[in-house]
Amino acid sequence: MKIVGLMSGTSYDGVDVAAAEFTVDGETLRLRPLGHRGVDYDDELRALIGSLLPPADTTIEAVCRLDNLLGDVFAEAAAVGLELAGGRADLVVSPGQTVFHWVQDGVARGTLQLGAVARVAARVGVPVLSDLRSADIAAGGQGAPLVPAFDALLLAPDAEPPATGVAGAAGSGAGSGRAGAPRAALNLGGIANLTVVADGAPVLGYDVGPANALLDAAARRFLGRPCDLDGARAAAGRVHPGLLDRLLAEPYYAAPAPKSTGKELFHAGYLEEHLSALGEPLAADDVLATLTELAARVVAAECDRHGVTEVIASGGGVRNRTLRARLTELGTGRWRVRTTDELGVPAQAKEAYAFALLGWLSWHGLPGSIRSVTGASRAAVLGSWTPSGPGPRATAAVPPRRLRIHP
Repeated sequence: MKIVGLMSGTSYDGVDVAAAEFTVDGETLRLRPLGHRGVDYDDELRALIGSLLPPADTTIEAVCRLDNLLGDVFAEAAAVGLELAGGRADLVVSPGQTVFHWVQDGVARGTLQLGAVARVAARVGVPVLSDLRSADIAAGGQGAPLVPAFDALLLAPDAEPPATGVAGAAGSGAGSGRAGAPRAALNLGGIANLTVVADGAPVLGYDVGPANALLDAAARRFLGRPCDLDGARAAAGRVHPGLLDRLLAEPYYAAPAPKSTGKELFHAGYLEEHLSALGEPLAADDVLATLTELAARVVAAECDRHGVTEVIASGGGVRNRTLRARLTELGTGRWRVRTTDELGVPAQAKEAYAFALLGWLSWHGLPGSIRSVTGASRAAVLGSWTPSGPGPRATAAVPPRRLRIHP
């Protein structure tokens, strides 16, 4: 199968596109990357998304308009994906732009992604899978993160099968430090999420806390830019202990997994509240330095808690040299930091490839969520289908035990 995966994260700066070819080799699913690209949101669309996100008020009319505007962008991105796939694909996975993830008292009640899926299907003429989180939430799960299904298969050993499910326990594989030691896959998007895999143990995965979410909010507020490029301004600043202590006191960090979060908590207003409560003006560089330290500290604490020997990073935050350097420093002597590029998966497109994999699983009627990650009562086959052309072929498929990337 050739599948195009799309992904737009909590940073809402555009759509990542990845095309992949999947083949089955016994219990191994082989993924051949066919290329990836980014389709940027223009400034007007980015501002419109920001104006609708919590804690802002909005209207149904505004939501409807945004849904269709996003649908056009996702349709363009899907067309780019078909080009990368050589002009033909069997499926497009278009999860949409998350605008609200409803978590109340630690329980996920619902989720909303926009992106007018019918427009995507009409543009490319192939079936589209969307709304991937709702099935897991309906089964009592968090609906996020979903990428651990990809991580667990990718990090699975060649000899030892996972203990349970499509992507159950996975081993340390080559280059993990000590045999059987836990490894972590880290995505640094708007929110940092972590997947931990170890021999003979259930896969763990959850949203750790903010990575780029608060950094980008500070860049917009202080610099008038969407981000602190390469972490340059943070590198010039100094961490403010008082602000850092206030931020680290956030109850979310102490909450047990499974858990998920997003811009509903870590938004611009959240940052403003903490800055106002501090009661003293701070230079922009110092705010950015403090938020970078926060992102690194919360990730490091979780890596230490699980005793990982290796952190394999991906996402836009990988390009933040200051954040990456601080993570490396915090892990010295305990765990090393690599990127998914070393495993054959471009760090900037990993989540798009992961959603392509989730599409492959759903096409074959296989669960894409992991109960030990989301806390659902059962592993769920994910997504809703929008047909255009041939419908899904729910053929009998052997659940893969591992994922291998081929050049």
